[in-house]
Amino acid sequence: MRLFFELSMRSFQRQLVYRTAALAGLATNFFFGIIRIAVLVALYGTRQEVAGIPLQGAITFTGLSQATIGILSLFSWYDLMTNVYTGAISSDLLKPMSLFHYWLSHDFGRAVGQLLLRGLPMMAAYAVFFGITTPQSLWQWIAFVISLTLAWLVSFAWRFLVNLAALWIPNALGFIRFVFILSWFMSGFLMPLRYFPDWFIRVCNFTPFPYTINTVVEIYLGVLQGPEIVQAILGQIIWGVCLILVGQVVLRLGIRHLVILGG
Repeated sequence: MRLFFELSMRSFQRQLVYRTAALAGLATNFFFGIIRIAVLVALYGTRQEVAGIPLQGAITFTGLSQATIGILSLFSWYDLMTNVYTGAISSDLLKPMSLFHYWLSHDFGRAVGQLLLRGLPMMAAYAVFFGITTPQSLWQWIAFVISLTLAWLVSFAWRFLVNLAALWIPNALGFIRFVFILSWFMSGFLMPLRYFPDWFIRVCNFTPFPYTINTVVEIYLGVLQGPEIVQAILGQIIWGVCLILVGQVVLRLGIRHLVILGG
C-alpha cells in the first residue's frame, strides 16, 4: 500500500508540472461545452424536459461530462501499449508490484491531478456562467463521490484490458482507438443514454461503458433515486471486478507470448 501511495503521489506531482497544458485543456473543454449546450438548447426547443431530464439538468450534464474527460481519460490512453512496443514493459514486470497495480497507481495519481486542475475548475466555471444544478442531499453527494471513484476504476480496468492487445497485435493503435470511439457513444458521453431508443440502451448495458459517465451523471442529476442508486453502484462494482479479473487472465496469457528483443 505504501508503494501504491508513493507512485500515485509521483504521478500526481507530474500532473502539476504541466499547469499551462492543463489550463489550455480546460479552456478547450469549456469552449466545446458551450457548443454542446447550444445543441441541447436547440434539441429542447420549447420543451422543459426530455426523457426525465430538464434543460438545466442537460446543461449540467455537458459540464459534468466535459469535467470528467481528463479524470477518466475518455479520449485516449496508450501508455501500456507504448511500453509493450518499446520493450519498457520488461522493467515494469520486474518491479515489486503487479503490472496492474503499478499502472493503477499511476492512473490514480493522474486522475486526482486532472480532478483538481480540470474537473473542479470546469464545474466551478459552469456554476458561475450557467447556474448548474447540484445534488440535493448528503446521501446523493456521497453516492456521487462513490460512483465517480468506481467509474474511474471501471474506466481504467477496460483501458488496461484493451491495451493488452499490444501483446498479440503488431500495431494495436487502430483497435484501441476504435474501442475509445465506441465508448463515447455507449457511455453516455455524447448524449445521455436516456435520449436514445430502448433497444440501444439495452445493448449498451451489456458493456461496461454506461457505468462510467452515464451512471455518474444520473446520480448527480437525481435521475436515479434510492434503490436505483444502489443498483447502479453495484453494477459498477461488478463490472470493475469482472474487468480486473479478465485483465489478469489476459495478461498472464499474453506474457507467455511476449518477446523483448535483446533481452
